[in-house]
Amino acid sequence: MDLLTRLVDKGLRGESATREEALAVLATSDEDLLAVVTAAGRVRRRWFGNRVKLNYLVNLKSGLCPEDCSYCSQRLGSTAGILKYSWLKPQEAAEAAEAGVAGGAKRVCLVASGRGPTDRDVERVADTIAAIKDRAPDVEICACLGLLSDRQATRLREAGVDAYNHNLNTSEEVYGEICTTHTFADRVRTVRSSHEAGLSACSGLIAGMGETPDDLVDTVLALRELAVDSVPVNFLIPFEGTPLSENWTLTPQHCLRILAMTRFVCPDVEVRLAGGREIHLRTLQPLALHVVNSIFLGDYLTSEGQPGAADLDMIADAGFEVEQAGEPSLPEHRRTRDGGTAADAPAADASSGTAAGSPASARTDLVALRRRGAGTGLPPNA
Repeated sequence: MDLLTRLVDKGLRGESATREEALAVLATSDEDLLAVVTAAGRVRRRWFGNRVKLNYLVNLKSGLCPEDCSYCSQRLGSTAGILKYSWLKPQEAAEAAEAGVAGGAKRVCLVASGRGPTDRDVERVADTIAAIKDRAPDVEICACLGLLSDRQATRLREAGVDAYNHNLNTSEEVYGEICTTHTFADRVRTVRSSHEAGLSACSGLIAGMGETPDDLVDTVLALRELAVDSVPVNFLIPFEGTPLSENWTLTPQHCLRILAMTRFVCPDVEVRLAGGREIHLRTLQPLALHVVNSIFLGDYLTSEGQPGAADLDMIADAGFEVEQAGEPSLPEHRRTRDGGTAADAPAADASSGTAAGSPASARTDLVALRRRGAGTGLPPNA
């Protein structure tokens, strides 16, 4: 395909796909899927070799969020039967993080529900980072605490945070349909604040919320414009008890096309296979490793992932290697210091964003609420 030849040539030079090219990738047929994955894989290997970076989530505070994000099991009004607890003590969080590091994680992502942290909350996180670093001095720390002020971003950097995650989630055009308690512009400001404070900017998307291909492409192009270092690609987990619980529209093939499109738009950026991969990619997960260079290990915030040992087996069986501590994640031209951070079915239906034809069947049996790890007395999955 001329399209794929052109995108590979551009990707190998570190050039981004255009909006029209990105849309064309999403419109490719299932018959061309392996060709699309192969092309995206060439770009992935150019910048990241055969390495896979492992990231581990620690949910510092779960549930009871005042925001109304439609996709979230922790949202205002959610009746999902998730774990709910206030802030973990620093040593509790450090124990959870240690399990992830022992499982092979290079980066620990500290997440707390809520609109954004108070200054006191930022200090709690600083104490937690100190406890984690005491056990694992070389681990990278990413914080995800919601909307952030410039001053708070600077304080987190001083406390040892390497990166800050705040996803755009969807396009500016439809953001108000997903959330009304804050705006797309609020999220953009937080990404910029973290970047300006010297933190590596991590921001991504959620596919499967009823968006169109245009929305998906516009979101990824906005992320490229923000010069983020890592792009987590999440696939909606339709939790019962949330407004989007009936949105079972994704197919494994379409998920792979979304990942490939993201790689072509962001050729030299860490693309992370994130929440919902087990539910929507299912047996095609190993194929996704040829496009992405980063995954979450083990469980997510409020749902379970596949066993950590299965993740490691999948990586090895697909011919990849786990990225080691001290090994730079990003290509040299995107790094400013060691460690890899910048401060360091038929063709897709353009009207629905899903494969044409009947939507995927609801598989609520695949959504397993987290009942182990942080906030419980059971060992974590790592």
